[in-house]
Amino acid sequence: MGRRIDYYDDPEAPQANSRVPSVNVFVVNERDEVLMIRRTDNGNWAVPGGAIDLGESVPQAAVRETEEESGVTCEITGIVGTYSDPKHIVYYTSDGEARQEFSIALTARPVSGEPRTSDESKEVLWLPKDKLAELTMDRSMRLRIDHFLQGGPTHIG
Repeated sequence: MGRRIDYYDDPEAPQANSRVPSVNVFVVNERDEVLMIRRTDNGNWAVPGGAIDLGESVPQAAVRETEEESGVTCEITGIVGTYSDPKHIVYYTSDGEARQEFSIALTARPVSGEPRTSDESKEVLWLPKDKLAELTMDRSMRLRIDHFLQGGPTHIG
């Protein structure tokens, strides 16, 4: 598996060669814990998420990506914000794709399943909100988490 490298406002970043709509999903259980994954491609913590496939709606992609990466099936309940900063480039070493950020962050509740790892996640945990600040993650995910924890207004950026 290749690596994922996040660049922000970095003159050494590769030139963007794609923009792929994607989702990030903040699944919160009845104990007010957030579902978090530790990515296999860079070791960072993140909420589940990924690309929106052709023929899929935003909520369908969010439910599919969450289940694929974490084993938890969810129901979408709201939106945290949109993230499209052209200064954020995600480089995939496996194929040379340099993706300009474009993501929609959503909220959800779990409906079934138990946390489990996948090809994309080496750890999957329910974590209390006050523990999220302790996790290692990219600045773009930290920004989404900060907006989620602040509870609004919807971020448009």
